[in-house]
Amino acid sequence: MTYKLVPNYKTKESNMNGTLDAFMEQPATSPYSAKRMAKPVNFYCHARPDAQSVRLMGDFNDWNTTSLPMQQQPDGCWFVQVPLTHGHHQYLFLVDGEPEPDPDAAGFVRVGTFGKASVIAVS
Repeated sequence: MTYKLVPNYKTKESNMNGTLDAFMEQPATSPYSAKRMAKPVNFYCHARPDAQSVRLMGDFNDWNTTSLPMQQQPDGCWFVQVPLTHGHHQYLFLVDGEPEPDPDAAGFVRVGTFGKASVIAVS
């Protein structure tokens, strides 16, 4: 019996009566993992009508207050799409420089710097 390496897989071969009997055995550390795949997540903020700027910050961008500006839509809602990986992520909207949790969030947690943050689950 011999083992032949195929990219990221081992193929077990046995030559019995001139036939090739092979099967694939996935390694324990697969290069593909749904948990590491990012998927686009839409964030909507229904900020007050006189808001001049809205930004999104969270654990996915190290709470950076400038990296994710949101765009105001014709209906007045603010929008941004962010690629997020599988799991729970904490975030806040920054409306004219003031942090505000998302009232439509799946949940809330306490965070040291901002007090209360919204939680989104990505699967």
